[in-house]
Amino acid sequence: MRLNAAYFVLMSLLLIATSSSCKKDKMLTSGGEIRFSTDTVKFDTVFTSLGSFTTQFKIYNPQDQKVTISSVVLEKGSSSYFHINVNGIAGSATNIELAAKDSMYVFATVNIDPNNKSIPFVVEDKVIATMNGKNYEMPLMAYGQNAHYIVWDSVGGQTWQNDLPYVVIGGAIVDRNKTLTIDKGCRIYMHAGAFMYIDGSLVINGTKKDSVVFQGDRLDRKYFGYEGYPGEWGGLYFTSFSVQNNINYAILKNCGGGVVQGGIFCWRDSSGSTDYKVKLNNSIIENSFAYGIIGYAGTRIKAVNCLINGCGAQTLITPEGGLYDFDNCDFITFGNNKISHIERPVMGLINYNKVGDVIVAYGDIKATLTNCVIWGSLDNECFVDRYNANTLFDVKLINCVIKQSETINYATVTNRVNTDDPKFTNNTGDFRPRDGSPMIDKGMSNGVTEDLNGKARSNPPDIGCYEY
Repeated sequence: MRLNAAYFVLMSLLLIATSSSCKKDKMLTSGGEIRFSTDTVKFDTVFTSLGSFTTQFKIYNPQDQKVTISSVVLEKGSSSYFHINVNGIAGSATNIELAAKDSMYVFATVNIDPNNKSIPFVVEDKVIATMNGKNYEMPLMAYGQNAHYIVWDSVGGQTWQNDLPYVVIGGAIVDRNKTLTIDKGCRIYMHAGAFMYIDGSLVINGTKKDSVVFQGDRLDRKYFGYEGYPGEWGGLYFTSFSVQNNINYAILKNCGGGVVQGGIFCWRDSSGSTDYKVKLNNSIIENSFAYGIIGYAGTRIKAVNCLINGCGAQTLITPEGGLYDFDNCDFITFGNNKISHIERPVMGLINYNKVGDVIVAYGDIKATLTNCVIWGSLDNECFVDRYNANTLFDVKLINCVIKQSETINYATVTNRVNTDDPKFTNNTGDFRPRDGSPMIDKGMSNGVTEDLNGKARSNPPDIGCYEY
């Protein structure tokens, strides 16, 4: 009996071992998965000086059966800045057998000429591994040209000079009680979704000749059909404690993506200051995926000679009110193949914040717009509305050109220029008045001596940011 029992146990163990061995030798021909050793391969910024670098990751087979990886390729193929070596095979590899619970190495190399000005600041591609008809992707990212790279870092107390471009990945943070100064001529390239978070102060010292430009970091415009696309990056976010922000000759284009949803997002004020939170002079916000300027209750914004145009939502919206003074500014949106302008008016001067059908908050508003243009492709481009009669609601529109077929309620409108055609040079971005424009010499003298292009103002001045 003891011999029979021992024989039974031995045969059972042999059967289990044989079964396990057969299972591992069997090929998994459907379903299953493969895994990577990391979620993204990022190359250090050192490549901007070294030109090339190699790193590695693993592809795992977590199954109890072997698998065949039908291909491992680069998404961009031969046009990629990256090169791969798969399990000792240079370049793309096909029909790679991977044993159960086994793994293999993939080596990735990027070759960048740091002096090639046509290379994007951020070079990206994907390794695509295919198994049983399903694709698995590994993103690759490297930094291209010589530049100052800001990767979720504090920048308060710095002065950015125009020696090299600045590339922001994720966010650039201006800490409370700190100031970031940006010199004239600086070029700031923002990666997808990146934004600037200002808890302190931002001072931009652009000039007409050397403006400061914020834009997306994709320089290979062929990818975008040689055009800028709205929402390529976020915007400038001013917190409740931010103070003394002075922006001169800045251009913010292709913004409004990510969490900011606008070129400028200015939060309610908690600093105790009575000065304007943001002063915006001779600047342009254009091609925003959502808003141009968002001002929340208690915030204070002054703008002179500014052009805010081509926004998917309002060029200016004031949830819960605030203090706003705008002189000779253009708020203009015409819909196109990138920006939908079918229901939201260009201007929204309101003192409440509405979520769905519920008003969740409201406050005082005092807004004065002088010599401004409020125009677009809708019949009514100026929406003024109040909630709660006990709040201060003081909205003045003085010597403005306004596209509006309906009455503008709750606002004092003085010397409005009624016209069916302001006669812009064109409606696709050149909003200078042309011959016979009703904007010419119809403004009110307000101390603004030059226009956005540096041209001397007449007396009386023209309406809008441009002088004829």
